[in-house]
Amino acid sequence: METPREKEHLLALKVMRLTKPSLATIAPLSCDKRDLTGETMMDCHHKDYSSTPGIDMFTTGGLMLLPQNFGNIFLGETFSCYVSVHNDSLQIVKNVVIKADLQTSSHRLSLATTNNTPTLELSPECSIDDVIHHEVKDLGTHILVYSVSYNTHNGEKMYFRKFYKFQVLKPLDVKTKFYNAESNEVYLEAQIQNITNSTMCMEKVVLEPSPFYTVNELNVAGDMSTFGRMNYMKPMDNRQYLYQLIPTAEAGDKINRAVACNIGKLDITWKTNLGEKGRLQTSPLQGVTPRFREIRLSVESIPEGVIIDEPFTMHIKITNCSERVMELVLMLNAVSATNLHWCGISGRTLGKLSPNESTVVLLQALVDVPGLQSISGIRITDLYLKRTYEHDDVAQVFVYSAEDVL
Repeated sequence: METPREKEHLLALKVMRLTKPSLATIAPLSCDKRDLTGETMMDCHHKDYSSTPGIDMFTTGGLMLLPQNFGNIFLGETFSCYVSVHNDSLQIVKNVVIKADLQTSSHRLSLATTNNTPTLELSPECSIDDVIHHEVKDLGTHILVYSVSYNTHNGEKMYFRKFYKFQVLKPLDVKTKFYNAESNEVYLEAQIQNITNSTMCMEKVVLEPSPFYTVNELNVAGDMSTFGRMNYMKPMDNRQYLYQLIPTAEAGDKINRAVACNIGKLDITWKTNLGEKGRLQTSPLQGVTPRFREIRLSVESIPEGVIIDEPFTMHIKITNCSERVMELVLMLNAVSATNLHWCGISGRTLGKLSPNESTVVLLQALVDVPGLQSISGIRITDLYLKRTYEHDDVAQVFVYSAEDVL
């Protein structure tokens, strides 16, 4: 028994992806004037309208080439397509409705069309044209589903669908590293690699910090980028971006714990050879704050250079990073490996320090040997637990003689 054939539809659906054209390439042939052909081949090349005038052996022509296939679609780009529903019959069809859906591995979404209302009548040899734009935000397999419904001249309702399958590829490989400083500052290194087969022009690579931080971009020298005026990346090129994140005053207590903290997210914008724009935004970057000791010491101020055998002052900040109250005593010891001599009284009582509370202490010292010298020998004792915390090499100072100034 034969199965009934599917009824032919009166409408035809065609979908074409809209992309930028490419530059046409040619293969010029040349030969020596003394050869049998003489200058025949070169004359033919000059008459070719696709050749570039004035550049004989240039393989890139002067014409644009329309896309010959669907091409590659990369994450962050805008997918554009042209859809045409044409009435191939000799009848008038009514109530034409076109719907477009995009199916991914995780969800299905409806694409906005300009023809949201049904077309009441579509005459023979007429068409309904539309252009759809969608920013691609998912990797993997995508299925574009077009559904068309209409009524024939005798009132019969017809419906058909077409599926267009394509892959969305990854354009950039982004790797991040975090470096934590004693002063609660965080340095982010972002390594970006172009893993496409075409050159990219990097328009913007910025770090949008979370409310916990403010950011300083370290990728500029004066008014110019460290990557030069021609800010482009060839296929498989790598580039490192560096950012300094400084915690805000309100977030100091929150990021003082050894837990994951939202640093921010990278916003990357680029253009391809012929101006097609792409944009990627990473998920929030999670940095792990370092686990400090119960007592954290940081240098608030210190001179860059001091004169030999002359006292200088420095300010240190002592922070209670524990969850209990401490009663602290500051000891200043002479370290044999250094040439630093402390001035003032050792064994000074700093009093009680509550959790996450800080105190700033003024210290005075002198150095009797020129050169770059380390600041060491600071000891802080907790009287409650009889525990001593040693702090060496907390900073460095350059020592010079008075004659060097003259």
